[in-house]
Amino acid sequence: MFVIAVGVVFALLYIGKLFFVTLLTSVILSFILEPGVKLVMRARLPRGLASFVVCSVALLALYLMGLGAYSQIVGFVEDLPSYSQRISDLIDGASLRLESAEKSAYELLIPKRLRDREAQIQQQPMEPPSRARGKKRAAEAPMPPAIQEVRIRQERAPLLTTLWNELQAFYDVILMVSFVPFLAYFMLSWSDHLRRAFLAMFHGADRQVAGKTWEGIANLARAYMVGNFLLGILLSVATAVFLYIMKVPYWGLVGPISGFLSLVPYVGLPLSVAPALLAALPVADQLAPYLVIGTTIAFFHLLALNLLYPKLVGSRVHLNPLVVTVALMVWGLLWGGAGLILAIPITAGLKVVCDNVTGLQPYGKLLGD
Repeated sequence: MFVIAVGVVFALLYIGKLFFVTLLTSVILSFILEPGVKLVMRARLPRGLASFVVCSVALLALYLMGLGAYSQIVGFVEDLPSYSQRISDLIDGASLRLESAEKSAYELLIPKRLRDREAQIQQQPMEPPSRARGKKRAAEAPMPPAIQEVRIRQERAPLLTTLWNELQAFYDVILMVSFVPFLAYFMLSWSDHLRRAFLAMFHGADRQVAGKTWEGIANLARAYMVGNFLLGILLSVATAVFLYIMKVPYWGLVGPISGFLSLVPYVGLPLSVAPALLAALPVADQLAPYLVIGTTIAFFHLLALNLLYPKLVGSRVHLNPLVVTVALMVWGLLWGGAGLILAIPITAGLKVVCDNVTGLQPYGKLLGD
């Protein structure tokens, strides 16, 4: 029964991933904005109005950041032909070097007599021209209209189906994202009511445990997300300044992308280096600039991961590396990229529950560091 229950839970999480990701994102966002709401309420504003003010300021900040990124993206799109040409030149050069290496290896490994035999086979007379022209005319002969119509329909159907499926998935994501501001606002404005209703479900000592668990999860989610955000800002500023010094185009866009991609667990290093190297393609013709850019950004990543991350984030989570790895695998498998982002706060929240519930404390120790 336990195995069946676990299977049902995982199936529900996988089937309803858009719903659960949207709900959890809204909950974490409301925990992050809660101190701002309390600060605005000091001006004798009701919680509903204070929540509206804080959510409006957050949306305005998000809009301004998107507007700044949009100007950079427009310039990048206009310069795409130069990037495409540079990438084509690199691919052509690599292909030529690969062909040269393949030819050298072929001459080294294949005996000369076998090479001569292959050359003789290739020099054998080809098919008579008259027969070749006959095959060409047969291939170019028009098909009956009925067959052409059937073939066109067969070719169009998969394309339309694929396009519709992609648009439908994109529409579902946009629809769920549009609910996040409203959910966050209602969670903030009804926070006191929700907390009282939640605690009313428990009695005696269990109510104290439930209240402590609620506060623990809120504080942990707030500290984790704010710590990651501050670390991402520091990495973004450092990377953008370095790319500006190196005269890399679109440093204002590439810096934040590289800085926040650096926070992705385990694969943050290559993800943070790749955008900077791609942006440097039109201005770097030699290997040295790429080595300098890659080495410096990798140094920023390792410095932040080993020095700043434990102080800003790691001291709040208290999860051992094995649990973090398994959590990333499980939630990444269930929810994809969103699961990789939410895996650690979800697992840390489960640990808070285990630490506060007497019967589950051994599991909390198993998850902890």
